[in-house]
Amino acid sequence: MKDINRALWNRNFIQCCISYFLMNFAFYMLMPTIPVYLVEELGIDTSKVGLVLSSYTIGLLCVRPFSGYLVDCVSRKPLYLFAFTLFAFMFTGYFFAVTVLTIMLVRFLQGGFMGLTSVSGNTIAIDVIPSKRRGEGMGFYGLTINLAMSLAPLVAVALYARNGFTSIIWAGLIIALVGVLSVCLIRYPKREKLPKPSFSLDRFILIQALPSALSYMLVAIPYGMIISFAVLYGKEINVSNPGYFFICMAVGVGTARLISGRLVDHGKIHTVSVCSLISLTLSFAVFALFRTESVFFISALAIGIGFGVSVPAFQCLFVNVASHSQRGTATSTYLTSFDLGMGAGMLSAGFIASRFDLATAFLVGAGCCVLSLCVYLYWVRFSYEKNKKMD
Repeated sequence: MKDINRALWNRNFIQCCISYFLMNFAFYMLMPTIPVYLVEELGIDTSKVGLVLSSYTIGLLCVRPFSGYLVDCVSRKPLYLFAFTLFAFMFTGYFFAVTVLTIMLVRFLQGGFMGLTSVSGNTIAIDVIPSKRRGEGMGFYGLTINLAMSLAPLVAVALYARNGFTSIIWAGLIIALVGVLSVCLIRYPKREKLPKPSFSLDRFILIQALPSALSYMLVAIPYGMIISFAVLYGKEINVSNPGYFFICMAVGVGTARLISGRLVDHGKIHTVSVCSLISLTLSFAVFALFRTESVFFISALAIGIGFGVSVPAFQCLFVNVASHSQRGTATSTYLTSFDLGMGAGMLSAGFIASRFDLATAFLVGAGCCVLSLCVYLYWVRFSYEKNKKMD
């Protein structure tokens, strides 16, 4: 399929960004509030909080590999609309989930629909972005999820403090339904008829992107830790308003997006990736070792910049080694690697905190960034240059 529109900010791309932002905003309102709800109101042990949070990742992983195959086989917009609608209505399940097991079940099911929604939405976005501006376009598109992950917890913490967990459920449901309406406004043309892809391993996992997947999975581990436990950590070290962590993080993400995508499009993909990994290593180490309020917020800004820079670079590492007929698979592999890392981060942070403390967990996160950097320098760069395709 040729570029649908040479202009980056066309109607389709704008609606793709809006719908993806709303989906993630709705979901990530739950991230900081469920741990507080379970610990402070239900009296659940901290070690079990990570298990509850990571249950949605299991749902994602059960669906993600098949999502890429579906996206490459069927019409992408109807699939996106179908999955998004079911994802939205799963918020009603939280009204009836009052135990750890029932909350885990709802999160598992919603995670499955979120997996299908995100793969189809990402693939549609890639299709409507001009290939020569892919790094910039995916940078802005990736900004939507980073901003949602950063801003949604801030709004959620304020809502929870004023009206309790029920208000979070209602807000998430309404925001998700608005996202469904946004999907309806996308004018996505019919795809060229291509032979149905064979049912083989490379239709579920993009083999040539496995080095990038390992590196990205490792750097996603501390992200899962920070997005889930930043508020609890702030309370541990007596930060007056720990919810503002996410504002600082969002500012960092937005600042990074102004330059990172363009640098990727100008051939600086490896420079951008390596710099982001070094920055994240230092940021998490400082965050864990210096337990003061000022360092808490400065680190939030630095962590936001690090992840803001890394997203467009890493996504292009996956997409640029795939043919058009494998873009769904490339997107699925990219998101699956992030989900694995994020889920492992949530689970391990709760486990480590129950035996040591959250600062130790974040220090382990810094170590994961070092491992990611090593994988990138000694494997990813060479694999990418060998397998990248020209549009």
